[in-house]
Amino acid sequence: MADHLLAAIDGSAQSIAAARWAADEANRHGLPLRLVHAQTWLDDLHTDPGLPADVRALTTRMLSDAKQAIRTTHPSLEIRAELIGGGEPVDVLVDAAADARMLILGSRGLGGFGALMVGSIGLALAARSEVPTVLVRSDATDRPAGPDGPEVVVGIDTREPAADVLDFAFREAARRRAVLRAVHGWTPPPVWGYAGWVTPQPEAEQFRAIEDELLTLAMTGWQEKHPEVVVVQDCRIGSGAAALIDAGADADLLVVGRRRRPHHHAGMRLGPVAHAVLHHAQAPVAVVPHD
Repeated sequence: MADHLLAAIDGSAQSIAAARWAADEANRHGLPLRLVHAQTWLDDLHTDPGLPADVRALTTRMLSDAKQAIRTTHPSLEIRAELIGGGEPVDVLVDAAADARMLILGSRGLGGFGALMVGSIGLALAARSEVPTVLVRSDATDRPAGPDGPEVVVGIDTREPAADVLDFAFREAARRRAVLRAVHGWTPPPVWGYAGWVTPQPEAEQFRAIEDELLTLAMTGWQEKHPEVVVVQDCRIGSGAAALIDAGADADLLVVGRRRRPHHHAGMRLGPVAHAVLHHAQAPVAVVPHD
């Protein structure tokens, strides 16, 4: 059974923010927090050959400093910190997270392009991890609460609603005493856009009613399982990604699904909605694997 939350840190502002966010989450779950740094071959390089550094000592100190910083704000939380290695960082972290309830990391590490919200390691982990993976921006702990209180936003595929995604979203909303906003983005049939046509109002309302009903069907039974959670159904015209990014602007957490693809470890495995949300959402994003 998963008995802890795992936060991966590399010394970047994003990873430290992620560790602080993970500490809050560990308190909500009543679980210990495990801080890890995945060593790479870059850890063995010296920027100045004339000034050799004990990289292991530096990374150990980085972990220790992060642990102490979190302990000042979470004095009762059990925290473990360790260096891990033995392979490529993504492989090492996927293996390390196998017995965790959740993997948390910064939205972007020390490298990469500043304009990209998510680095290559973050994308790879979100695509491959078998546990829910949360990517956190550096300002996540300073985000003001939404105007109507805490809210968890979850994206719903009304044609194939994923039980694992809904279960995760409801439980996270319950822990936060937050409203759960179930978002479904839909577009009218393409024929109405041909040659610049605008969907006639009667047909548009008919489409809207159908999509609203599909969202209601996708949510059937979940409110009964979690009567303590207030649910808002939010059916919007537009792409799923755009609907989620807009709806989640002030959210405490934005939840998307990622379909498992066993026996395939190469290439991008995130769907277009999850990929777009990870790059553009302001809120922490949880990617939940499902069958």
